[in-house]
Amino acid sequence: MRSTKNLADNVRSMQRLIAEAAKKEARVVLFPECSLTGYFDDDYMKSLTRESLDAAERQIAETCRQHSLFAIVGSPTRDGDKLYDSALVFDDSGKILERYHKLQLAESWPTPGDHLSVFPIDGILCSIIICHDERYPELVRIPVLAGARVVFYLSHESGIKQEKKIEPYRAQIQARAVENSVYIAQANAPAKNDASGSHGQSRIIDPDGTVVLEGSIFDEEILYGTIKINRATGRLATQSVSRGLFGQWYKDAVQRVRIVAP
Repeated sequence: MRSTKNLADNVRSMQRLIAEAAKKEARVVLFPECSLTGYFDDDYMKSLTRESLDAAERQIAETCRQHSLFAIVGSPTRDGDKLYDSALVFDDSGKILERYHKLQLAESWPTPGDHLSVFPIDGILCSIIICHDERYPELVRIPVLAGARVVFYLSHESGIKQEKKIEPYRAQIQARAVENSVYIAQANAPAKNDASGSHGQSRIIDPDGTVVLEGSIFDEEILYGTIKINRATGRLATQSVSRGLFGQWYKDAVQRVRIVAP
C-alpha cells in the first residue's frame, strides 16, 4: 500500500483492501509501517493529533468487525506527551488486541517502545517487529521462546536509491525466520515512480528461511498465502534454552514479554 499525507484517503484505501481480502477469505491483513498516516518527515509525524488518529483507528476497527477478520496496521500512536511508531492489532470483532511500539528506532520523532508482545490469532500465538527492529535478533527470539510461531513484520525500508541495502534487508529477515523456526509475514511500502518511498517486495518466509511469496517493487498489491502452522516449531529458538551458556538468560528474558489474552 502506498500511503499519502491525507489520512482520510489512507483509511479509505485500507477499508477497500480489507474488503477485497475478505472476499478472498483472508484471515489476517497486514499493512506496512505507518500505513495509516504515511511515513514522512518529522514535522508531519509530530503534527498528527490524537483525535485524528483515534478517529481513523475507529474506522478501521469497524471495517474489521464488518468483515470478521484481523488486521495489523502501522500507525503513529499518542499516549500523553509520547508519540510512538506502532503496530495495531485489530481482532475480528473490531477490538484492538495489542498495540506494539517499535523498540529500535531509526527515526527521531518516536519514543522507543517498552515491551515485546505475544498475542493470539485463532489460537496461534504471534508477535510483531517494525522495520529497524529486524536487525536485532533478540526481538524475535524472545517472543518465540514465549510461544510465538508467526511473526508479523511491518516496514518502510530505505528506497531503491539505496540499492546496496535491498539484499541485506531480505537476508536479515530470512535469518530471523530460520534461526527461530517460525513463519514471518512482511508488509513493506512500495517504491514511487520517482524512486522515492521504499522498495516493496513484501513477502512471506517459511520456517526454513525460504521466501515462498514476494511482491514487486513498484506495485500496490495484496499477497495471499496460507501457512502450515505445524511447520513452525520454534525448534532452533528453544534449543538456545536447552543448549549452551544462555539458557537462564533467555528464561529470564521471556518474563519481560507481554502475553495478550484472547
